[in-house]
Amino acid sequence: RLAQRLPGRTLVVPAGSPTVRSNDTDHRFRPHAAFVHLTGLTDEQEPGAVLVLHADGGAALHLRPLAGRDTPEFFSDAATGEFWVGPRPTLADMATLTGLGTADLADLRDALAKDVADGGQVLVVPGADAAVQALVDEVRGGPADGDATLGEAVSELRLVKDAYEIDQMRTAVAATIEGFEQVVRALPRAVAHERGERVVEGTFLGHARTVGNYVGYETIAASGPHATTLHWTDDDGPVRPGDLLLLDAGVEARSLYTADVTRTLPVNGRYSPVQRKVYQAVLDAADAAFAVARPGTRFREVHGAAMQVLAARLAEWGLLPVPAEVALDPDQQQHRRWMVHGTSHHLGIDVHDCAQARREMYLDGIIEPGMVFTIEPGLYFQPDDLLVPAEYRGIGVRIEDDVLVTADGCENLSAALPRDPDAVEAWMAGLLGA
Repeated sequence: RLAQRLPGRTLVVPAGSPTVRSNDTDHRFRPHAAFVHLTGLTDEQEPGAVLVLHADGGAALHLRPLAGRDTPEFFSDAATGEFWVGPRPTLADMATLTGLGTADLADLRDALAKDVADGGQVLVVPGADAAVQALVDEVRGGPADGDATLGEAVSELRLVKDAYEIDQMRTAVAATIEGFEQVVRALPRAVAHERGERVVEGTFLGHARTVGNYVGYETIAASGPHATTLHWTDDDGPVRPGDLLLLDAGVEARSLYTADVTRTLPVNGRYSPVQRKVYQAVLDAADAAFAVARPGTRFREVHGAAMQVLAARLAEWGLLPVPAEVALDPDQQQHRRWMVHGTSHHLGIDVHDCAQARREMYLDGIIEPGMVFTIEPGLYFQPDDLLVPAEYRGIGVRIEDDVLVTADGCENLSAALPRDPDAVEAWMAGLLGA
């Protein structure tokens, strides 16, 4: 399908290379999503690999070959030597595993140069690997506008998931729900610790590493007023009874498909009246978004449905300077002060999957069966926001579920995790033995 989209071109899809964390230590390596999607390879031991789809229809996976014990690399190369990083498969092993032809990574330049010499155009996925990008630019004599088109194509290839991908999403979501259960059980420990948010984060991370590959993104364990910071990942604050805990977390399965789920939980197991009021507004907005998440709807309409509910509720509470229908005008948007992010994004190998897809395929695209995305409205009242009554200040609520579009509607993949406030309280009581 990718070759059909870009016929007559050689397409270069790098896995990427590690990035330095500090001096001679690297961040944990994770292959580029397009490379994972096209090869099925998720192994941390193969950084630098490059998939090449040649214009003549051939495909080759370029890898570092196995270095035997009789080579200096085995003992002395901390980046690739097996004494340092563990065993690596041979090229023949990888050919058997993937069904692709394999070649030495050192031969990549010559292979691409041959395609150029034969009059072909070479494109590379932009941003995947700076070293491979430089090599391709050298071989073809400079940058090419077509790289961006390839970037769009590999993103759009993932907009509709197949049966295997959907199964992996179910696996990731199920593991994530188990992680939320473990967090609730750990709440007494979190409350007792001066940095209780770290207890929450560490509990979920330990679970994700045990049952999956890692977390799909940095966990947001935001308690109290921290919940009004959308991407609170410091996770270094206390967890206090009477506050809300906004937990935005996802387990990345071994296949690298990830969940992305948020629940806003009362630390002491009971929502206060004002907390419940805000929570119910967000839940109603989410339900409105679910109602339009079906084939034939434009993706942007999911967000629009949620915004109609939130604008109406904020107007009802007397927080808007204009009526709700005026606030919803594209030139007004006063309600967005308290809900600044989008309601949905595609989900898959990347937590914000398909992000390079063209606008007409993504935001303005038509929802199709097999698409998987989030529904995650929220309301966030900053602790120093003088435009809201004092009782609202410091309350942040987000409810996020992972949705699979079906032939006649959608399925909430994370429905096993309670969302109704009464159900949340009962679920927490059961886990805590209250």
